Amino acid sequence: MFNRLVKYFLENRLTAFLLLIIFVVAGLVTMPFDQKIPFLPASPVPVDAIPDIGENQQIVSTEWMGRSPRDIQDQVTYPLTTALLGIPGVQTVRSTSMFGMSFIYVIFNDNVEFYWSRSRILEKLNSLPPGILPAGVQPSLGPDATALGQVFWYTLEGRDPKTGLPAGGWDPQELRAIQDFYVKYSLSEAEGVAEVASAGGFVKEYQVDLDPDALRAFNVSVKDVMHAVQSSNLDIGAETIELNNAEYLIRGLGYVKSLDDLEFSVVAVRDNTPVRIRDVARVSFGPAPRRGGLDKSGSEAVGGVVVARYRSNPYAVISNVKEKIAETEAGLPQKILPDGTVSKVTIVP
Repeated sequence: MFNRLVKYFLENRLTAFLLLIIFVVAGLVTMPFDQKIPFLPASPVPVDAIPDIGENQQIVSTEWMGRSPRDIQDQVTYPLTTALLGIPGVQTVRSTSMFGMSFIYVIFNDNVEFYWSRSRILEKLNSLPPGILPAGVQPSLGPDATALGQVFWYTLEGRDPKTGLPAGGWDPQELRAIQDFYVKYSLSEAEGVAEVASAGGFVKEYQVDLDPDALRAFNVSVKDVMHAVQSSNLDIGAETIELNNAEYLIRGLGYVKSLDDLEFSVVAVRDNTPVRIRDVARVSFGPAPRRGGLDKSGSEAVGGVVVARYRSNPYAVISNVKEKIAETEAGLPQKILPDGTVSKVTIVP
């Protein structure tokens, strides 16, 4: 058989040449590299370091900070687990409860389509009966990615823009703010990215430290202070007013923009004298409680994790992320340190 095939191609050299051209063109079209040939369409073969051989699963996470694992299990994890068991195509449901967090892993049969399973979970979460979960607790579905979707890690570091050497000068709270409000959203625009998760650093927040003696002296409860804090950070919409045949919108601006805005908020009135938050508490900026950190070479770091979308080409996603990083770095801040060194925030893979 093989000898006859060789004899056929030797006698029909044009056919052999045409087959060779077809194989070469097919190889150029499906090659998993960055070479772009203008006159050929590109359909690269997906390239991944580790093939996805995991289960067909979706993750439902719920946050209820400050609660013990027992409370999380009884009031969040168990009700959600029993509700999700009734979804068609579910093979099994696994769960774990920890301090302030609940994670439920819904395992579907292999023949269940990935995005169909996500839509069924969202329908179930949106149709939960009232009172099944504690007030203010809202479960959320994880990103449309697999367990092996973490394709790119990076850190934010202060470096000299001329030499590229580490320069420092940025505390973890500043770097985390840059990550959360700029870098994260910019990299999320890259094609094929399902999520950019922040890691490390501290989340900046307003902190109100109550003085028990002052609360007792002014006859103010903790609930009164909480209500005053919530009410002070609010814009109010009103009607319109017409002057000289022109219509003007009326708004009440009340969003907190500084510590003074929060300190001077009124908690109560005693003897026609307003009791402000600053009279019964100390208001300051501080780091939010955290459950972990990010370490790089033995030092605390701030960065993020890029998660690739389900069935996307990891090689192409990484290339898209690197292109987006080059665009993002132009807008990153820089500062001059006391020794005269310029330190610019840099995204380091």
